[in-house]
Amino acid sequence: MPAETFGLARLDRLRDPVRQVIQPLDAPHPAYVLFVSISDGDRRASVATVGADSFDAAWQKALSAAGDLLDSQRLDGRLLRIDWPVRIEKITVKTLHKQLGRTKRNYFRLGLSLNDQFETAFLDNELNANAMLYGGNKVEHCVLNERNFALYAKTRFGNAFETDFAEARALWAFTTSGFFLDEEGRHYRLCGEGAGSGQREGQPLDRATLDRLIDSSSSYLASQVKPDGAFVYGYHPCFDREIRTYNVLRHASTTYAMIEAYEVTRDSKTRAAIERSLGQLTGHLTRIARLPDGAEAAFLIDVGSEIKLGGNAVFLLALAKYTSVMSDDRYLPLMDKLATGIVHMQDAKTGEFRHVLLYPDLSTKAEFRTVYYDGEAAFALMRLYALTRDIRWISAVEKAFEHFLRRNYTQYHDHWLGYCANELTLFRPEERYFRFCVENVSTYLDFVANRITTFPTLLELMMATRQALSRIADHPDLVPLLGEIDLAAFEVALEKRAHYLLNGHFYPEVAMFMRNPRRIMASFYIRHHAFRVRIDDVEHYLSGLIAYRAYLNEKEAFKSLVSRQGGAGS
Repeated sequence: MPAETFGLARLDRLRDPVRQVIQPLDAPHPAYVLFVSISDGDRRASVATVGADSFDAAWQKALSAAGDLLDSQRLDGRLLRIDWPVRIEKITVKTLHKQLGRTKRNYFRLGLSLNDQFETAFLDNELNANAMLYGGNKVEHCVLNERNFALYAKTRFGNAFETDFAEARALWAFTTSGFFLDEEGRHYRLCGEGAGSGQREGQPLDRATLDRLIDSSSSYLASQVKPDGAFVYGYHPCFDREIRTYNVLRHASTTYAMIEAYEVTRDSKTRAAIERSLGQLTGHLTRIARLPDGAEAAFLIDVGSEIKLGGNAVFLLALAKYTSVMSDDRYLPLMDKLATGIVHMQDAKTGEFRHVLLYPDLSTKAEFRTVYYDGEAAFALMRLYALTRDIRWISAVEKAFEHFLRRNYTQYHDHWLGYCANELTLFRPEERYFRFCVENVSTYLDFVANRITTFPTLLELMMATRQALSRIADHPDLVPLLGEIDLAAFEVALEKRAHYLLNGHFYPEVAMFMRNPRRIMASFYIRHHAFRVRIDDVEHYLSGLIAYRAYLNEKEAFKSLVSRQGGAGS
């Protein structure tokens, strides 16, 4: 079957699903307007817009336009979308500027038509994927980027297309509904409004969905590990630009997340990628140094000969997780040296950590860089203690917590500190440590529930804290602590944040509008950073979803705890 015929036959499978739900538009617009988007996954989707006074006429026009695209672009039509306007509002360019100024960068969720007949109209996916409303990473809100707008408009409508953005000019902003047909022939209804606009709707966050997301996103990370064990660090997908900088700390922390995923998937390609990544870390990026007391310490060396406290920590975390998941003790001696390096960076009296040293003289470059390093270091030492029960490591953590408590580290609401505190309470179930867990989130629940960005580390924070909260109930003398946090609000925030993460997944129906869809499909992105896909971005989504998957086994027990608090307070 010729490619064009094959593509049109696939598209026509959407005729009846669309007919059943589409509603005619009011005059002066055509009664039926259809956007047809087509990609084979290797190039940005080609889009055509048609309009007619009847659905059948509009559909025939859509088939004709699709046939032209399939033929002229030499497409098979593997990825197909049909969208149509639902709610339309006439505005001026001046009004648009005001709306954009109130909208977070890349979060504009409306399509725009330059005339009431929708002859020159753009889906919100097109506007965002082509940076038509992007003013650069220093501008926090959306901006009408006339240059990018003109470039893409000429691609859609020909070089003769002229843009006119005089303030009084009329525009038509619209929401859409739609359907997507994937490569396997499955069709999905698309969300029309809100955070999930333009992607499949109604995805339950059940085990099957989580398994698919964990498998696909960990496979994505595995595919980014090169033969030498280094990662492709990331992409700016709007224009398929590779991120050329590197961060060894994030290399190590991403490897940790991949090992977490392998524990779920047992995928052989992920296992091979993990081995290559660890080979790069152990063989090329780690150095052994003799400390003043004669002990040997290992340090992970980052760009600029920096020894980052967090780098040593997440490398230790990765090796500890590897040891546990693979039942392989080969890295125990190296872990001991990495932990020795971490303790070397700690003040023995105050418990405070130095954050950055320089190799090879181990001089201090930065006393403090980011609060993340503190939580990472303490968490890593706890994980090593859990493996070896060496008192040195938990003693260092307890010293660190004296510092955290003195300096009120709960003000940071940091997920690494959440992980660390939860882990510490497993072995030291003391009131002050459990209180830290509670205070780390108790005043933060509105933020977690309502943050507009996906902010994946918030789910990690909630999942670690949830474990600690559940264990408080096992200690009668500590139960009053639960009265210091609204468990019902906590549960709502946790669920909202977990489900919200799906809005950062590069489903094919979203990825198809990027310059090279296949490159980033099944990854996760950060929308306000121009849909950036970086290995550590994917890592944090992955870790949060893996933790939520584990939570499914304990969900009913936690709901019971929430209900008991509600009953006690009624």
